[in-house]
Amino acid sequence: MGSKKCWHVIWVMFFLSTVPRFFAQSTNSSYDPDSLDDFFRDYAYNNVVRPRTGILYNISLPANFSGMELSFVRLRTRNFWLTGTNMSYFRIPSRILPVPFVKRFDLLYQNLGNWSHVYYHVPNHALITPVVGLMLYNASNSSRKGDWGLDLGVNRDPILVQFPSISLSEGKNVTLQCAQFGANGSVKLTNMTSQNTCLVRSNGHFSIVVPSSLPPRPSPNKRKEEIWKLWVLGFGLGIIGLILVALLGVLTYKFVKRKRIGQMERQSERNEALDTTWIGRSRMPSATGIRTQPTIENEYVP
Repeated sequence: MGSKKCWHVIWVMFFLSTVPRFFAQSTNSSYDPDSLDDFFRDYAYNNVVRPRTGILYNISLPANFSGMELSFVRLRTRNFWLTGTNMSYFRIPSRILPVPFVKRFDLLYQNLGNWSHVYYHVPNHALITPVVGLMLYNASNSSRKGDWGLDLGVNRDPILVQFPSISLSEGKNVTLQCAQFGANGSVKLTNMTSQNTCLVRSNGHFSIVVPSSLPPRPSPNKRKEEIWKLWVLGFGLGIIGLILVALLGVLTYKFVKRKRIGQMERQSERNEALDTTWIGRSRMPSATGIRTQPTIENEYVP
């Protein structure tokens, strides 16, 4: 019984030690760029049930996404091929087709604003512009979600991503680079050939970065995430500490109790020596049988 209780305590301690790690992983996974893209797509389609072709829809996001921008437009491939389109930071020339080819497609524009540092990171570099994204989805058969994602096939003139004016510290000579974010956290850096403009040949997410030897200052949301991790870690360690203290108290109580019982047994053995006898398989103490002899009250015997 004692060994089973010990194993139960060990399993409880192991489970509680994994709680902070679990919460930390779940917190990190909540800032997944792919999940954000899926949310933007579903939120746009839920808010614009029957979009009209060629009409730009600026979609209001929930309060917990404050600082982000989302726009949506549905285009015919034929018109897109002939004239191209402009959408906020993006200038898309003509003679470009979606890949694979569809008759109609949807363009979703994203601007992550002050959330850019939370979702996207470039090693040894700092973002100096917000991350903007341009995503394509099949509008011909929206029920087939597996065929939603599309790409832009750019063969001639590139797509221009024009950022607003960038202010840097005076006297600081740095090299500006365009960052294109791909799948699984991959980043492609290219040199800028025009001021505040990136030349790209596909849709995706883009920003301008500069080399940085110091880590970027965490955003307020990042600080909240770190504080939450510390609270979870402290809670888990506190629970583990309470269990250890309780376990130590139980072991101490049992040790003191056994010690007192041993002292009582040794004291009783010193006070009176008793013989022992076997009863079945148990050895029991035995005292010598002494019986008081009977005495006659008077000597008269009938």
